[in-house]
Amino acid sequence: MPELPEVETVVRDLIPLLSLKTVIKVEVPGKKLRRPWDPVWSQLLVNQTIEKVTRRGKWIIISFRSNVQLLIHLGMTGQLCVFNQSTPLQSHTNLVFSLDCKAKELRFRDIRRFGSADVFLSQEALKEFFDSRELGPEPFNIPEDYWFNTLAKSSRNLKAFLLDQKNITGVGNIYADESLYKSGLNPSRKAMSLSKKEALLLAKCIGEVLGSAIKNRGSTIKDYVGGSGLMGGYQDEFQAYGRTGEPCKKCGQPIKKIVLAGRSTHFCPICQPKKPRTR
Repeated sequence: MPELPEVETVVRDLIPLLSLKTVIKVEVPGKKLRRPWDPVWSQLLVNQTIEKVTRRGKWIIISFRSNVQLLIHLGMTGQLCVFNQSTPLQSHTNLVFSLDCKAKELRFRDIRRFGSADVFLSQEALKEFFDSRELGPEPFNIPEDYWFNTLAKSSRNLKAFLLDQKNITGVGNIYADESLYKSGLNPSRKAMSLSKKEALLLAKCIGEVLGSAIKNRGSTIKDYVGGSGLMGGYQDEFQAYGRTGEPCKKCGQPIKKIVLAGRSTHFCPICQPKKPRTR
């Protein structure tokens, strides 16, 4: 599933391609998404001019000058890219937004159809949607007291804690593993067991891992591409995720795989001991 670095890469790619462009037609050529696209939205978006493209957690927000908001979630396999109109339509393309610029189209394609595309009539309506989700802070600006206190109140393991978007938004399976590896914390440790020093180290490592992934345009394992159609490169930098049985790049011990919070979890049993080294 695309996580924060992949979504951020898509947003950064789309900003110069979509800013001040006007939608002239909306088509629904493929199968329905998880939530059906309302035909009224197609009419509503025609002649709407795009003001900006932003992100909240794993959601892409396309804001129009009229205050209308298009909210897209890539789900497991979603792709949101700009193409020339002459480029043949790929299978599983769900939505096509024709633009008033050099015969360009914004296309949303989701093979497994776990993604979504929704229209909100105002920023206020979109804010209500996000408020209902109770999303945690963005990983690059985590208040120290909030972070430590939230960890201290949680009896869940660290992997489950990081995957909960109410605690911190944008982190998924890949970057939870990579952040825990970088911080030397075992994913099965209880969140409440962390000292303040460990908690702050984890926050720092999350930011560093995500920042590095963004610089590498995210991770392409199977389906992910950025908004311009280019693949990511951070998969070549993985220290833990997907490296089951391979030697740890620090100590040489084989990377171990277990299941936590229903997700495959990768870690080094030596570099990430279950019991804290010091308090």
